[in-house]
Amino acid sequence: MPLFSVIIPLFNKEAFIENTLKSIFNQSFSDYEIIIVNDASTDKSEELVLQFNDARIKYFYKKNEGVSVARNYGIEQSKGNYVAFLDADDLWLPNHLEVLNKLIHNFPEVGLYASRYISKVSKDKYIKNKFLKIPENFTGIVTDFFHSSLVNRIALTSAVAIPKYILDKIGGFDPNISSGQDLDLWIKIAVHYPVAITNSVTVEYNTIDNNSLSKINIKDKKLIDFSQFQDTEKNNQSLKAFIDIHRMDYALKFKISGDLKKAKEYYKNIGKENITLKNWIVFHLPRWIQIPLVTIKKKLYRNGIEFSVYQ
Repeated sequence: MPLFSVIIPLFNKEAFIENTLKSIFNQSFSDYEIIIVNDASTDKSEELVLQFNDARIKYFYKKNEGVSVARNYGIEQSKGNYVAFLDADDLWLPNHLEVLNKLIHNFPEVGLYASRYISKVSKDKYIKNKFLKIPENFTGIVTDFFHSSLVNRIALTSAVAIPKYILDKIGGFDPNISSGQDLDLWIKIAVHYPVAITNSVTVEYNTIDNNSLSKINIKDKKLIDFSQFQDTEKNNQSLKAFIDIHRMDYALKFKISGDLKKAKEYYKNIGKENITLKNWIVFHLPRWIQIPLVTIKKKLYRNGIEFSVYQ
């Protein structure tokens, strides 16, 4: 039985999957299996995967049902004590699993283990993500997971490992969500279990994939039902602030997309204490100003400059 089951959902990633798999085979820690779930790719992804001859690879092809179903199917097939996820266009540095293994050994009662990551924002530019009230040299249990994730999220899918029994207990990713299904699961875990983070950057997160779901209009996405957390929010101010950031994000995107009614629904559920002057102004700007602001923000990000109305 391997320690780690590495689950890769695969859909039309022929430009990336070879390097992604090579980044696993280059790991200094070798006690793992790789579970690849091809979600009915129409490109050469399958051909490229099958050229790898390694007994640790378990390859499955299934009809297209989305990334949540693909990941859940991979979890069902897994034999490891811990499940590590890797998106088919991201990369692990050679010490990734070794670092997570050490974190597991030092903090065995944790529900989510997180490594640090850099974001690839353009061909030759990267952003090193920082987390509120967590020093860069800190390794250990995170004091306040939700507060520390207000600007950059601690739990990135390709950078976490979860004990298998916790995924079995909670139920995995919600297949009814097409955008934010990972965020939904991390919230469910973090409200019940401690989270540990390492001080090592071991993941390269690709934010520039042209096939990303983020390109789809928000009106065509199936989003998280935040109402499921309403009772928990009442007793957890950090969780409330964390979810309110995402309510604001949805509100702005719906307004920009032309759905003012939906935008107002999300906005009214944000606590007044979590509405900053900056995001109040941006939300109430007319769409003809908001749209070019989004374009400018994206251009700045691709040049390694982060700007957020939520800070």
